[in-house]
Amino acid sequence: MVNLGFFPSRRLAFYMVRLFLTRSLAVLIALVLILMTLDLLGESGKILAVPGNGDADLWRYVSYRIPMLVSRFLPFSVLLGTLIAFVGLNQHSEVVAMKAAGLSAHQILAPLIVASVGLAVLLFAFNEGVVVNSTRRVTAWSDNDYKPVPPASGILGNVWVLNGDDLIRAGTAGGRPFGAQRVTIYDRGGGVLQREIHAARAMPRPANGDWLLEDVRIYDASMNVERTLRSMPAMQGVTPNQLTLAKVDPTELDYWTLKKRVAELEAGGRPVDEAKAGLAHKIAGPLSTVLMPLLAAVAAFGLARSGQVLLRAVIGMALGFAYFVVDNFSLAMGNAGTYPPLVAAWAPFLLFLLIGETVLIRTEE
Repeated sequence: MVNLGFFPSRRLAFYMVRLFLTRSLAVLIALVLILMTLDLLGESGKILAVPGNGDADLWRYVSYRIPMLVSRFLPFSVLLGTLIAFVGLNQHSEVVAMKAAGLSAHQILAPLIVASVGLAVLLFAFNEGVVVNSTRRVTAWSDNDYKPVPPASGILGNVWVLNGDDLIRAGTAGGRPFGAQRVTIYDRGGGVLQREIHAARAMPRPANGDWLLEDVRIYDASMNVERTLRSMPAMQGVTPNQLTLAKVDPTELDYWTLKKRVAELEAGGRPVDEAKAGLAHKIAGPLSTVLMPLLAAVAAFGLARSGQVLLRAVIGMALGFAYFVVDNFSLAMGNAGTYPPLVAAWAPFLLFLLIGETVLIRTEE
């Protein structure tokens, strides 16, 4: 007898979801612990090399990086967790029992798809509430060579601005009142470097239309001499808005702030392809968790005694890896302006949704 309901029984649905969530969570914890250990081994020397930094700063770095790792590897953990669950179900002939009870492949997958939608919603909320803040703080801290960053809101790190022929770099920019730290000005004439101006701080002077540099060191390339000044005016015509719009990193801004920045960039005539692709990917990215059970389903169906369970698991893993590769490539093309932003963000999802459905139908239905 064929079960015409969309879901299997409540008991079976909860059993499948429990297997799915526990395996995915176990894989996620293992991945985060291993990757965080490797990351900390690479960065601990740089952090501790700064005078005044100690164990507390290492733990602060860990607290910033763990949310980023969880966000990045949750979809991959869902893929591996689903594969582990499906291989176990297949080897114990539980899938055969479900099929004998009249359940189709889509009905078996339905509880996992619903659970994946819930994970996608949680991941989106986690990204918007936690990950963007962690990314912004660790980026500003690392761009400042792990030296203390003044506590302020909206701090950006490693900002570059082109002002005429001159290149301006600020180690950090933002705060209240607005200012820039570790400023370097590459004073060029006709494309030739004439002076390098290094300043510890720069504060805007709206009345004069320039900035006041403090603790200045000037290197004259033509005379090969260096001199120091307590302060000097510079950066004529550069506005604070140019610094804040010079670096719009979608990973450091929440959805609504990024949407506002996109409007500001468009109003200022600045390129918006990268920002728009990142904005669309903020929704498409978390939804990748919904694809993972579908791509891993190839490991669930087919008799275990056929000796192809391992091969099916490898195929499912290969499909998941291929999705992440294509997604990153497509997003890179969108950032470069080669793909339209919506295509860059959503094409991989729709493509692998069709591939997963095709494989499922051809192998089982």
